[in-house]
Amino acid sequence: MIHKMYTVAVVDDEPVCIRNLRQSLAGFPELTLVGESRKAEEGIKLVLEKTPDLLFLDVELPEMSGVELLHNLQYRITWPMQVVFYTSYQKYWLDALRESAFDYLLKPYGHEEFSLIIRRFFEHATRQKNLQFFDRKFSELLPANQIFMVPDVTGYQLLRINQIGYFTYINSQRQWNAALTDGKQVSLRRNTKAGDILEASSSFVQINQRQIINLNYLCTIRGTNCHLVPPFDGEENLCVSRNYMKTLQEKFYQI
Repeated sequence: MIHKMYTVAVVDDEPVCIRNLRQSLAGFPELTLVGESRKAEEGIKLVLEKTPDLLFLDVELPEMSGVELLHNLQYRITWPMQVVFYTSYQKYWLDALRESAFDYLLKPYGHEEFSLIIRRFFEHATRQKNLQFFDRKFSELLPANQIFMVPDVTGYQLLRINQIGYFTYINSQRQWNAALTDGKQVSLRRNTKAGDILEASSSFVQINQRQIINLNYLCTIRGTNCHLVPPFDGEENLCVSRNYMKTLQEKFYQI
């Protein structure tokens, strides 16, 4: 039986803790350690370069906290990565929950505690894979690029692509919202990443770190401003950042 392989990265400023994690991970052949970092800035580069499936992140780092590091990464994570915060102080568990961390590990941890977290990760990854398979099979029953299975805060909501004008990341809520043709807003689950939205349809294009538009409603690009057709013509705050302009122009002119 071929097991699914998952990649793991560790960001911790204590060599002993990294060594302990390395030894614990060695007991799970399905997990491959792809990188370790003792500094926050290097940790950010490591995560973006290696795109791990699972990240063990120390809450207390010299340059910035693990929570701040995750904030720094939140707009740039375009793949399904789970985060396990771990620290010597129990007082940080609430911060971990607020950041939608997958789990929380208190140092020093035991073998059973670590094994439980890894088993939960495997189960979560399997569920996600099954959901993606279901979404793909369900989509095949309808016209191509016509539906979007939205993971909202209560479960899943089925929307057609042409019902969605754009998505906006709301900092205060730490989640993406979808603007619909009927004027309503749908809040996506907090663990939804920009990459999850972009993979749902080729019509969705990111224009900056906090906004994704539906190309089907794009009317013109004037300077750095996107203008949409009704019913989204009243939205004036759709600005394209330099990093996303080339991709937007290429896709827009292909329509």
